[in-house]
Amino acid sequence: MLAALEERESSIENALKAAETARNEMANLKAENEKLLAEARLERDVILKKAQDASNKMIEDAKAEASKQGAQMIENAKAVIETEKKAALAEVKTQVAVLTLEVTEKLLRKNLSDEKAQKELVDEFIKDLKLN
Repeated sequence: MLAALEERESSIENALKAAETARNEMANLKAENEKLLAEARLERDVILKKAQDASNKMIEDAKAEASKQGAQMIENAKAVIETEKKAALAEVKTQVAVLTLEVTEKLLRKNLSDEKAQKELVDEFIKDLKLN
C-alpha cells in the first residue's frame, strides 16, 4: 500500500510538474502571440502610412497637372482670341478701304460728270505738279 501511495504521490507530482510546464508554455505562447500581434499592428500602421502618403502624393500630382493643363488651356484660348481679334480688325480695315474706294469712285463720277469739271480737275493737278 505504501508503494501505491508513493506511486500515487509520484504521479500527482508528475502531473503537477506537467501542469506547471504547460502553464509556463502557455504563458510563453501568450507572450509570443502578443509580440506577434504588436509586430503585425506596427507593420499594418507602416503599410497604412505608406498608402496614405502615396495617396496624398497622387492627389497633389493630379492637382498640379490639372493646374498646369488649365493654365495651358487659358493661354491657348488667349492666343485664339488674339488671332481672331487680329483677323476681325484686318477684315474691318479691308471693308473700310473698300467702302472708301466706293465712296471716292462715286464722288469722282459725280464731280467729273461734265466736261468743265474734268478740265478744272486736270488744271488743278497740273498746277500742283508745277509747284512741286
